[in-house]
Amino acid sequence: MNILLERMLAVADPSQVAGLSRFFKTGPGQYGEGDKFLGIKVPVTRAVVKECWRALGTPWDGRPGGEAGGSGFPELEECMASEYHELRLAALLALVEIFKHAKRCPVKPGMTPFVTPDLIGGLRQQCIDFYLSHTDHINNWDLVDLSCYPLLGEWLLDKDRSILYALARNGRTIWEQRIGIVSTMTFIRHGQLDDTFAIADILLYHPHDLIHKAVGWLLREAGKRNKSALEAYLQGTPDQVGGDVDCYAQKDDDLIGGHVIRHARLDRASPRYRTMPRTMLRYAIEKFPEDERQAYLSGHAH
Repeated sequence: MNILLERMLAVADPSQVAGLSRFFKTGPGQYGEGDKFLGIKVPVTRAVVKECWRALGTPWDGRPGGEAGGSGFPELEECMASEYHELRLAALLALVEIFKHAKRCPVKPGMTPFVTPDLIGGLRQQCIDFYLSHTDHINNWDLVDLSCYPLLGEWLLDKDRSILYALARNGRTIWEQRIGIVSTMTFIRHGQLDDTFAIADILLYHPHDLIHKAVGWLLREAGKRNKSALEAYLQGTPDQVGGDVDCYAQKDDDLIGGHVIRHARLDRASPRYRTMPRTMLRYAIEKFPEDERQAYLSGHAH
């Protein structure tokens, strides 16, 4: 029995399907083309996950497949493979809960206390391996934004972060590329801004507006921590961060989501704020005082 699947199906609301389909742009040629919905809004999905994630087969609950080294996630696998958007989201939110609570892994009364630091580390690694092996099912902005930094960002806090650079630079989809930048939210919350600025440079001239919004959002969050650092980034030129910006600025046209995308040409002589996509800039400077915002938007910031 897949309790997550059963409880999600029980709260499906067909009256919400049309609105959700429009909101997540599932029409022909849109970024969510072909996605299907059950009609379950995010707060309802969160409530279902909160209620049942502990029953989803983890290494400390004594269920078959729960021993160290077992997958422990057959229910999540079933939901991640679903054609329904909300089931994939539920699986990701449950994975976040499993990962987060693995730090304390309570042993239930009467159980053998075999939960060791190594086993906890193994469970968290399993969560990350599961996540990275299912990115082909993480195919809309909410699925990315609600899962990547509580999982991948948290995992990488004390580890090498090159995977995020690889996802931003070579991701097979805009969703993998978005994971690369949005995962840095965790670093920002710990006062570590360098990776956000460096990965933003990789995506600085990306052709898709969903990447423009994500990069601008993360730059804005970095600016909340250190406004001077964000201003230095915006007023600096791309070659000050090592040239990854060439990734999108000087390649030939790409085929993304079935559409030919025309690439901008890199202008290394101009400050970033004068050449980055307008949406990205607006997001990045959203919290600046109005006079400063207007100076950036008019190209006369200093």
